[in-house]
Amino acid sequence: MVAASVRDVAAHAGVSVGTVSNVLNHPEKVLPETVTKVRGSIRALGFIRNDAARQLRAGRSKTIGLVVMDVRNPFFTDVARGAENRAADAGLSILLGDSDQSSTREGAYLDLFEEQRVHGVLVSPVGDITPRLERLRDRGIPAVLVDRSSAEGTFSSVSVDDFAGGQMAVEHLISAGRKRIAFLACRFDMRQVADRFAGARAAVAAHPGVTLEVIEVESLTVIAGRVAGQQLVERAVDDRPDGIFAVNDLIAMGVLQALVMRGEVRVPEDIALVGYDDIDFASAAVVPLTSIKRPSGLIGSTAMEILLEEAQHAKLEKRQIVFQPELVVRESTGARATVPAASTN
Repeated sequence: MVAASVRDVAAHAGVSVGTVSNVLNHPEKVLPETVTKVRGSIRALGFIRNDAARQLRAGRSKTIGLVVMDVRNPFFTDVARGAENRAADAGLSILLGDSDQSSTREGAYLDLFEEQRVHGVLVSPVGDITPRLERLRDRGIPAVLVDRSSAEGTFSSVSVDDFAGGQMAVEHLISAGRKRIAFLACRFDMRQVADRFAGARAAVAAHPGVTLEVIEVESLTVIAGRVAGQQLVERAVDDRPDGIFAVNDLIAMGVLQALVMRGEVRVPEDIALVGYDDIDFASAAVVPLTSIKRPSGLIGSTAMEILLEEAQHAKLEKRQIVFQPELVVRESTGARATVPAASTN
């Protein structure tokens, strides 16, 4: 069945196409009886207006493009929710794309958003996409970086001080008496991972006698963390770390699962564990997880607020908003009991 058009509605109501357009867009300009007649024809014919086409003719749609690195990570889900809530307040909707940490997929979503002339773009970039975002800006589409700062300051950004977060995580492990610390991560080419690692190294460097082992996992997932945890359990006791800093909570949860399932390693007595992001599952784990908290929802809503302002005023000065992380201490890093010194008598 062919969908009814504006011309079909006009013919059915016995009015001009312009009158139908006014009823749809500016009913206050049309006589009330004519509005009633046209709306009756709309219902009779089952006419559905093509808002997408109308918005494209106007030059900009009422949607925002959002690209995140991993929609499976609850951190990014919360970022998206924060952005969506603010967008809804402005009468806009969100088109969500998951790059899955792939530059190719990221580029494909940006191409799609450009074709659809979205109102603006929020993106948590995999790599350097400055040239790509400049092209969007040349087309009148503003963009704001999410969860990463703009090194050149050419675009506004909303991020977290991940160097401070990494330093805070390892300082906490050291304060709990841990000296053999492992850092579990992958994708060191990503700014967030690199900054957390740099913070961890800075903390270790400030404490003689403390070591930092880097354990590279397959991915930023629970499964990868579980594999790493199983490998750690299989090591000799003296060869295991006594503290672990996982680059995100998903890896930390996988490590925790492996340690608890085998039952050979106690958390935190034998190995203390710190994650990153403080996702909802962290507090509900079998051993509640100490984590570095990032204000995910606030990151999303703040980035959206900046984007809306730049969509209205293209020449606004670019802003670099950096939130400070927070250490949330739970049972996975309980303080180790002090070992009495050997008697000299």
